[in-house]
Amino acid sequence: MLLRLPTSVSEARQCLADGAVPIGGATLLWAAWQRDGFPESAMSLRDLPEANRVEPGALGAAVVLHRIDERVPDVLRLAAGSVGTGAVRRTATVGGNIVGSALRCLLPAALVLDATATVLGPDGPYDTDLPEVVAKRALLLGLRWNTPLASGYGKADAAAGGPPPLVVATAVHPGPGGGRRLRVAVRDGYDVLDAGVPCDGGAEQALAALDGTGLAALPSGARDMMRRSVTGILAEPHGR
Repeated sequence: MLLRLPTSVSEARQCLADGAVPIGGATLLWAAWQRDGFPESAMSLRDLPEANRVEPGALGAAVVLHRIDERVPDVLRLAAGSVGTGAVRRTATVGGNIVGSALRCLLPAALVLDATATVLGPDGPYDTDLPEVVAKRALLLGLRWNTPLASGYGKADAAAGGPPPLVVATAVHPGPGGGRRLRVAVRDGYDVLDAGVPCDGGAEQALAALDGTGLAALPSGARDMMRRSVTGILAEPHGR
């Protein structure tokens, strides 16, 4: 297998056109390749500057999870820190987690940040939303967002090898007219649901508004964890 390491977007486009298979840390691909056979060529974005940014408002798809630190919002940092073991986090990438993984531990965090995804298509880079990235398994270059006022991430305890643990991500953003807006995303099993509501009236009003969204269909355990997360984030000074 030939591993190609483009250093520019134009080189990466050519690799795709040549049929190279995009990989990150290959943590999710190696076992399948050993079973089914290796591709003729693969492409990693680890040498592409646009895919390696770690900034207050941007995160590259080739960034390995252990590099995600206080430069990004708490919700994203905590989500990355909850993935696997230290060895996994030193290898697994942002793009691999969001696009290649069935668990998509970073997806709820990115959704509550209202993140915009930059992906690489046949005609070059373009911006799109996260549901399209996941649905089309697009080649992610990076994420951009506006820094929230406050954010949080909670993951329920779960036995190894069991069902995916419940995840609740929250973020409070400036709203129209000087108000506040709450974004919530919940991973229940392999499904991720998200919604946004005004939150100037406090936690109970925000939770009542969430009952009018798709999150109302969550099972009682997930709703209880969501309630605790929303109450906690809105109790913080910047979340009021």
